[in-house]
Amino acid sequence: ASNMAVNLAELTLPQLEGLKGQLEQEVEFLTSSIGQLKVVQTKYVEAKDCLNVLNKANEGKELLVPLTSSMYVPGTLHDVEHVLVDVGTGYYVEKNVGNTKEFFKRKIDFLTKQIEKIQPALQEKHAMKQAVIEVMSVKIQQLQTLQASQSGTTKA
Repeated sequence: ASNMAVNLAELTLPQLEGLKGQLEQEVEFLTSSIGQLKVVQTKYVEAKDCLNVLNKANEGKELLVPLTSSMYVPGTLHDVEHVLVDVGTGYYVEKNVGNTKEFFKRKIDFLTKQIEKIQPALQEKHAMKQAVIEVMSVKIQQLQTLQASQSGTTKA
């Protein structure tokens, strides 16, 4: 993509309308991307926080093991030092609690960086969209003024 500066004032209303539509789509896409990253990030934060129940004090305690999101079976917590972590594409790796916390921290930090990369682009597109809307309203105002003055002169 060539980085050519365009003077918005030189564009016609239909061109501005097209540009506004394109910018709206880009803003929507970037907003959606950030939303999806935040959903995944929240899952990792929750998973990392859940590791705090794995301690000697809870060893041997009864708990409910989920079979589905709405069905559970009773269980007993035997190993408070190891967990199986879903590392993607159906692979699970046994890790100790300390390594698992580090794993989730790296994932959370990575997602934070991705969100921080997208944020400025989103703000830039939003500002461009606002600029286009302002130029459009000025042009519409000029058209209305022109039409009013023309209809005023034809009556005379």
